[in-house]
Amino acid sequence: MAKILTLTLNPALDLTVELNALLPGEVNRSLAMHSHAAGKGLNVAQVLADLGHELTVGGFLGSANALPFDELFKARGFTDAFIRVPGETRSNIKLAEAGGRITDLNGPGPHVDDEAQQQLLTLLETVAPGHDAVVVAGSLPRGVSAQWLQALLERLVAMGLKVALDTSGAALRAGLATQPWLIKPNTDELAEVLGSPVESPAEQWAVAQRLHARGIQNVVVSQGVKGVSWFGAAPDLHAMPPMVDVASTVGAGDSLLAGMVHGLLSNHTPEQTLRTATAIAAMAVTQIGFGINDTDHLARLESGVCVRALTEQ
Repeated sequence: MAKILTLTLNPALDLTVELNALLPGEVNRSLAMHSHAAGKGLNVAQVLADLGHELTVGGFLGSANALPFDELFKARGFTDAFIRVPGETRSNIKLAEAGGRITDLNGPGPHVDDEAQQQLLTLLETVAPGHDAVVVAGSLPRGVSAQWLQALLERLVAMGLKVALDTSGAALRAGLATQPWLIKPNTDELAEVLGSPVESPAEQWAVAQRLHARGIQNVVVSQGVKGVSWFGAAPDLHAMPPMVDVASTVGAGDSLLAGMVHGLLSNHTPEQTLRTATAIAAMAVTQIGFGINDTDHLARLESGVCVRALTEQ
């Protein structure tokens, strides 16, 4: 299997609260509570580990509450390339209603100063070479600019590494200029950055051609229950997930990204790559937490994924 580096610049301790229905302004009784060391790159790493890959994880961690992350790295066998910074890693509260609706309350996270940013760049010069791909996912912490992210991505690309990018806003806009190997925005994120609608297949195809012209090989556009389109396969493909009972949508996009990276690095056919990635994402919404804990269930979901070729509209 592959050796993969994931970078989570703004990780989080996720506290997921299960409840029947959120009643704003009233006392709410929770059904259960779950705490996870998380962040988009770490979520991707856990899925990739379950698929058999070797993982190095890096980014910035608040030193005051790093223990849950240290325990995760040890339990998962991850190589730790995180830079510790003063303060606490942010806490995010996820209110998960029985009907599948999620309300997010995301904290700001610690401030990452110039010295810590340089420490990570220096560390990656040693750590990153030798990996088959690098996944850079999630938001930017306070103190880290989109321009710094662009410089980081340019360094990784210059090392000859395949870079998969999943972020939004100014960070995504900056990242597109670095010719990443793969991007995985949703339709809202892509429309915001490019200033073009991307709801219809024709609109997505047109946008994908612009991105291919910039040197981006794989454009994966997610649309939730409407499925996912992959521009970069031959032919371009669309997958519709099976119907499932939704427990939480947290981590679905991360699971999709992990599945895409897995299939591409494993030299699976395009159809199998997208089918498996879509099934992994469908599985993610049926559970709270990250990873593949039931391969039989995953196989059943794969059989329910509909993959078809996309043609120019």
